Amino acid sequence: MTSLFKHLRIHQIFGANTDVGKTILTTALVRASAVKGKNVFYLKPVSTGALEDADDLHVTRYTTQKAANFTGAVQAECLFRFDEPVSPHLAAQIKGEKEGRSRDSMIPSDETFVNAIANRILGYANKQQTTSHMYIETAGGVHSPALSGTTQADCYRPLFLPTILIGDSRLGGISSTISSYESLLLRGYIVDAVLLFQDDYYQNGEYLKPYFMDRGIHMATIAPPPMKLPDSKENFISTDQYYASITRKIDPENETAAQSVSNVVNHLDKCHENRIEELASMPRRSLDTLWWPFVQHGLVNGEKDVNVIDSAYGDFFSVTNKSSLRSRDERWCGPSDETSKVLPQSSSAPSGSLGPPTNILTPQFDGSASWWTQTVGHAHPSLTLAAARASGRYGHVMFPQATHLPALQLAERLVHDGPGKGWASRAFFSDNGSTGMEVALKMGLRAYTTRHAEGGELSTKEAKKKLGVLALKGSYHGDTIGVMDACEEGVYTCEWHDAKGYWLDPPTVSIQDGQVIVTLPPSLSSASSATSHQQKVPSLAWVYSVEERLQTPLARAYAFHITNTLESLKQKGHKFGALVLEPLIMGAGGMIFVDPLYQRVLIDVVRNRSSSKPNSSWSGLPVIFDEVFVGLNRLGITTTSSILGVKPDISVHAKCLTGGLIPLCATLASQSIFEAFLGSNKADALLHGHSYTAHPIGCEVANETLRLMDKLSLSDDWIAAKASWSKEDESESPVWSLWNRDFIVAVSGLPQVKEVMTLGSVLAIKVQDPSGGYTSQSAQNILQSLSWLSQSDDVLSSAPGGAPFNIHYRTLGDVAYFITSLNTRSSVIRSIEDKIWQALSTI
Repeated sequence: MTSLFKHLRIHQIFGANTDVGKTILTTALVRASAVKGKNVFYLKPVSTGALEDADDLHVTRYTTQKAANFTGAVQAECLFRFDEPVSPHLAAQIKGEKEGRSRDSMIPSDETFVNAIANRILGYANKQQTTSHMYIETAGGVHSPALSGTTQADCYRPLFLPTILIGDSRLGGISSTISSYESLLLRGYIVDAVLLFQDDYYQNGEYLKPYFMDRGIHMATIAPPPMKLPDSKENFISTDQYYASITRKIDPENETAAQSVSNVVNHLDKCHENRIEELASMPRRSLDTLWWPFVQHGLVNGEKDVNVIDSAYGDFFSVTNKSSLRSRDERWCGPSDETSKVLPQSSSAPSGSLGPPTNILTPQFDGSASWWTQTVGHAHPSLTLAAARASGRYGHVMFPQATHLPALQLAERLVHDGPGKGWASRAFFSDNGSTGMEVALKMGLRAYTTRHAEGGELSTKEAKKKLGVLALKGSYHGDTIGVMDACEEGVYTCEWHDAKGYWLDPPTVSIQDGQVIVTLPPSLSSASSATSHQQKVPSLAWVYSVEERLQTPLARAYAFHITNTLESLKQKGHKFGALVLEPLIMGAGGMIFVDPLYQRVLIDVVRNRSSSKPNSSWSGLPVIFDEVFVGLNRLGITTTSSILGVKPDISVHAKCLTGGLIPLCATLASQSIFEAFLGSNKADALLHGHSYTAHPIGCEVANETLRLMDKLSLSDDWIAAKASWSKEDESESPVWSLWNRDFIVAVSGLPQVKEVMTLGSVLAIKVQDPSGGYTSQSAQNILQSLSWLSQSDDVLSSAPGGAPFNIHYRTLGDVAYFITSLNTRSSVIRSIEDKIWQALSTI
């Protein structure tokens, strides 16, 4: 949770190393704020070493005696204190060993640690009545371990507090200061100022000042403290006089102003004001300048409808709480008794007193995984570093007839060990799913025309241009013109749209009133022996056990209907060059869960064979799998081939591929498809590409994403989720979901819900709406309370910092869908389920 209040300016202090004067300069900042008449809160989350040397006691020691110009009140405290003067993670471990306690019981998790800090911030905000300042001092250097062992730069990141970096004035300090700054920058921190002691010998400040000035960072060199005196009383007087000298108010025009901590405090106040003003101005500026995708601007009702995202971390955005930018006349309920048992205690405002200003920023769950892209959560440090690594080594380089390690490694992984294993021989890179599907269509159509041109059937350009695709109703493959033509006329198409093909109406799978249902379209229900267009089936595990269903009457009915339809189309002169499928789920078409048996039978019929064994060459029509949405573990499986039991000739992969960080797409093809473009004439080559084809940054991020995915299958949450969706005989189900099975069944029985369906990280809820369709607002209206921030939550939420949160979600007419990252914690998903249930059950 990002904490941003109008009347409580908060800064977090990192050090470039240990022993760089972080506590001394933080104490100076505290005093300078108090000199300005501000109430000041100092927090040391973790302290190690002897109590008499504790940083919070040092701050208290030099801020309790008030001079005439020292009018602000100061409160200093520490959350976690350990006796050993070592790194926090080791100090906690040593204490646990001495007390005979386990590591888990002794060392708080990062989540607990961050929640403790966030709770303390709220406690201070609750107490303050006037403009106040708060300083949170970390321990050691930027990458010094926190209590859990996670580096501080990563541990504190969920709080996303504006930062002050204390540089190192010693020998080697230039390097450590710049390295620390870059580490913070890579994690998105806002660095408002850099401070370090003046050293006339090493002159680090003289070097660093232009460096930071060039980057727009305020830097100040502060006079160093006096030598420590043996007599404690004399030492206190000397140190106190030092603090007084560097924190006194100085005229900004004075030549020594730049060396005054008071001037730094003024700068920090200005940064705080500017940030709030910027956030407040963004809705109007956006309405005046931006043209949003998939948004009817005529339905946007002013600034209140603009979702301002200040930052993102894990599964959450940090968005502006619009009411807080207008008024602070709201109360805060404070932590509950249950919360107080978990977190360190803090004072609370008297009953009935004015609460703090509402936090300007609030957590918001990213309910669509940012349009299906998020894989391991926002701002994942491993992906950020992967992008920086490739950027630093390559930037961007030309790719035609060239290679570089990130692209080569990614291609080898996808072809040999990923979704292309056992059938693909080549990987073609493009920039996104839509263009990747354009490539796939070019591949498939060329392969078909090359083969059939030999017999004269497609010997002319005119004949080739009349080729269409065979696909399913509800298909969507992107917004570029070519892939639009591979879909029916609909809301996504444009004036140039020229539908080329035929789209079969598929049977679907859903859960209705706790029962798994296969729904047949009218054309199929009349052709089959089914007495109803809705067939109750044993379970989801049964539905997705495709091989076991191939000999069922329904499979024969599917084959009969498809064969007859294709024969009828042939007699009418329809010619197809490829079969194009979104396997298992057609996303943008309305989260349509297609009966996998139907897609399998369709492929077999088109290929004129029932065997699924890999072939050296395609038969019938080239089969294209659009796995942009469903592939790479979005549904809990690497590729949908494992469910359908057949391999495609071409497949397309994006979205999850790069973890949601940067666009990239890979189109995989079999050797026979590749050979359709092979020859001695350049005009026969696949003449497709874009300037940033196989950009090293995207490829390196993709490699890192796939590495992280490998670990997910071993995670506790995945293992538990798979077990909960196992068959009744406890054997592993071919499909599973991160969403709770009992929750799915319960929601499917609500009167306002027509059907529910889930696979992997995807949840789709179709509400009762006689008109339905993409332009319907029914799902949006029914679930609108999800976008409201619940201020009545008395216990810590699952959001970073434990703050109340709302949900950002997308709808497709009468369908609301929710998609998590692949590593979303089960506790977060359970809290989302609770909110969805409350929204639906209170209608």
